[in-house]
Amino acid sequence: MAGKITAAFFVFVTVAFLANVGFVVGNPAIATGYDPLEVCIENCAQCKKMLGAWFEGPLCAESCITFKGKLIPECENFASISPFLNKL
Repeated sequence: MAGKITAAFFVFVTVAFLANVGFVVGNPAIATGYDPLEVCIENCAQCKKMLGAWFEGPLCAESCITFKGKLIPECENFASISPFLNKL
């Protein structure tokens, strides 16, 4: 009797697992979704913290709003932040 219960349990678990495989989503664990404008402005703030007076944070934020977050600055990528650097 114990063998039948174990086999039935194994079959149930296997079927339940296979039924749920189609519902697995490989997206990052973001509850609200990906907002490029928000990421852009957060990256501007991060670059301002990293580079200080060398980085024009308000200009970066304005470009985020103008381009609706399509040009996201990366603080370690010179090409993406060069428009916002000043000579002091």
